[in-house]
Amino acid sequence: MEKNAEQHRVPVLIVGGSLVGLSASLFLGRLGVRHLLVEKHPDTSVHPRGRGNNLRTMEVFRAAGVEERIRAAASLLADNHGILQTPDLAAADAGEWLVRQIDEKGPPTRRFSPSAWCVCSQNDLEPVLRKAAVEQGGDLRYGTEMLSFEQDDDGVTAVVRDRAGGRDTTVRADYLIAADGPRSPVRERLGIGQTGPGDLFHNVSITFRSRGLAGIVGDRRFVVCYLTGPEAEGALLPVDNAERWVFHAPWKYDRGEALEDFTDERCADIIRAAVGARGLDVSITGKAPWHAAERVAEHYARGRVFLAGDSAHEMSPTGAFGSNTGIQDAHNLAWKLAAVLDGTAGRALLDTYEAERLPVARATSARASARSVEHSHPGYEPAPGAVAGLGGPRGGLLPVVLGYRYVRGAVLGTDPEMPVVPERMDLTGAPGTRAPHMWLHRPGAGGRLSTLDLYERSLVLLTGSGAKDWWAAAELVAARLSIDLDAYRIGDGPEADLAPEAGADWAAVHGTAPEGAVLVRPDGFVAWRAAGQDPDPEAALFTAVTSLLRRG
Repeated sequence: MEKNAEQHRVPVLIVGGSLVGLSASLFLGRLGVRHLLVEKHPDTSVHPRGRGNNLRTMEVFRAAGVEERIRAAASLLADNHGILQTPDLAAADAGEWLVRQIDEKGPPTRRFSPSAWCVCSQNDLEPVLRKAAVEQGGDLRYGTEMLSFEQDDDGVTAVVRDRAGGRDTTVRADYLIAADGPRSPVRERLGIGQTGPGDLFHNVSITFRSRGLAGIVGDRRFVVCYLTGPEAEGALLPVDNAERWVFHAPWKYDRGEALEDFTDERCADIIRAAVGARGLDVSITGKAPWHAAERVAEHYARGRVFLAGDSAHEMSPTGAFGSNTGIQDAHNLAWKLAAVLDGTAGRALLDTYEAERLPVARATSARASARSVEHSHPGYEPAPGAVAGLGGPRGGLLPVVLGYRYVRGAVLGTDPEMPVVPERMDLTGAPGTRAPHMWLHRPGAGGRLSTLDLYERSLVLLTGSGAKDWWAAAELVAARLSIDLDAYRIGDGPEADLAPEAGADWAAVHGTAPEGAVLVRPDGFVAWRAAGQDPDPEAALFTAVTSLLRRG
């Protein structure tokens, strides 16, 4: 490195500026953590992919203040729901709806969440996240590549290069987040292996324009249509429902077929054959290879370096689990880094990142492969029995999206033998699960908010309006530990901070008694629950919080 090269000091260095890296930047910025993000590409993604943002991810973006911006960016596909499968799109028969309407979008889920699924492609979502991250103070440097890094007991030293100017910068960070994709150089440098069956199938993603295709599609507003005709197969995705489209063509990569074999002429012929319209106007605008795989890192961290997103796990695209799991990785890690960096928590809290997220990735990646089987994803030929036992009635999205739970980690009172993804969801406030949603309002004020809107920047204690002891205990514990601990009394009494909607019972929703209490983490997961009043609430809460934060 040049002697006069720039040097930079920052608490967190993020390597990778795609969906997960940008999300990590946004979440850290919201928590006041100074950080630097480096991304080797010159700008955000230009290719429409990774479009399914599930219910939990949209809740996370709601907490980060960007949900409505994302919906605005996704407005062209606001009416698109469901997965269609047909051997001939041009035929009069509409085909078979594998999913008529994405599970979480239906009215029954309004009982579970203030948010809903959003179909926003990566090329539309990344600019929203980038702008929001910069607004929160993020230092984002595109066209900048990390060349090397070393870590010691006190931090990480990395060398990054401005690819346009060739200037090197030495970055000294307390921690490094590797969101650098499935071929992750950081994971390789750390020597972390992977488990799983490996490559599942290979596709070439083809962007094209066609004005005639909208007439063939008609009013079938799908998110994706699997075309399974005998002449050609593939997956068709709308970009604007008018003339811009994406087609995923199976690629015999493992049989020696080259990307160069997909000429514009051949791609157009494949699309026409798959759609069932030989005379269709097709103008190819781009091609991008991608490899679907099921791999999960053996570890999510080593020392002061953490893996997130595709560097930690690869999943079949069916079900849109991959990017969603990665964004939720970043959300889990961000509050823990913030707590350790500001002295609220002990460093051992960071060990819970792997303990919580690695089992979720294993369960989710298996479920993603199972959905590829169920939906006959073009190009996917699973090994016999590879995903046995994961289909059928258990195959809905909700248990994976909202029902997963942390059985070990920064949670108290869990059963470590319980499955990470349950047969039936527990949305009643059990420790380790995502905290329940219910609508509230502030007495004497207009408008309403969800309980989920309370969680982002601090620990939160919920208790009944008459449970003065828990509320007072929260104030005392916060002072003793010098932490932010917000307490809310919920009910209809004069001392209530928040009131539920008519007929709602906050205690029943959260699985406790009116005089009980529920402690919720900044990421919206229940950390601890008291079934009722305690003879010494301050001592009980102090013990719970110090254990949760690995203090002492």
